[in-house]
Amino acid sequence: MTEILRADTLRKSYDGFLAVDGVSFSVREGELKALIGPNGAGKSTCFNMLTGQLKPSSGEVFLRGARITGKRPREIWRLGVGRTFQITGTYASMSVAENVQMALISHHRRLFGFGARAWKLYRAEALDLLRSVALDDQADRPCSVLAYGDLKRLELAIALSHRPRLLLMDEPTAGMAPSARIDMMQLVADVVRDQGLSVLFTEHDMDVVFAHAHHIMVLNRGKLIADGNAEAVRNDPRVQEVYLGGGTLFKEARDA
Repeated sequence: MTEILRADTLRKSYDGFLAVDGVSFSVREGELKALIGPNGAGKSTCFNMLTGQLKPSSGEVFLRGARITGKRPREIWRLGVGRTFQITGTYASMSVAENVQMALISHHRRLFGFGARAWKLYRAEALDLLRSVALDDQADRPCSVLAYGDLKRLELAIALSHRPRLLLMDEPTAGMAPSARIDMMQLVADVVRDQGLSVLFTEHDMDVVFAHAHHIMVLNRGKLIADGNAEAVRNDPRVQEVYLGGGTLFKEARDA
């Protein structure tokens, strides 16, 4: 598989404290890759450097072989990198479809001059995106009445509106019921398969990670301590010791 993203020796320091310390990894086309670790491990800092929200203290980020270090978030978005956040951000007063239409208007550079016609623009395309996340039956409902899991699906549709080739998802199942978490990640896995999309995601739910990730990376205190398939990560003594205190929960995940 072709490499779509590469992080090369990323470091981020705050007043001498290394939040991310020499992290290197890659994501390949069509790969669903997880980045896990205890709270404070550096996952969000790492994500923010990949998307241009933070500038690395040192190191480089490459997208399809081209250096993107130092580019602004919108420039990176235009290059085909989407992102979802741990806390959803939608327009509560707008309908589900209108939220996606606004994203499409931005993608097509129609933010200025559309006036009162905005509700007509890209309606069919918005409905297609909502259909891809099983939300088309709620297209005309206001976002303010949606269940939290449906808001997560809507955020995914919005992230897909500019046809990204790489999607970064920060805890996509946070705040969802256990059964809804599995459904959400199955939906993401289906999108990866159907669209050839690459996804890098952070997650605390080990059932979600082990059920769906093709490869798993583990951060601890800013350092990457493991990178491999589920079985290799489960059996890594360093991961068992520093992430789950001797491996008890890993054993439960394996035996479940």
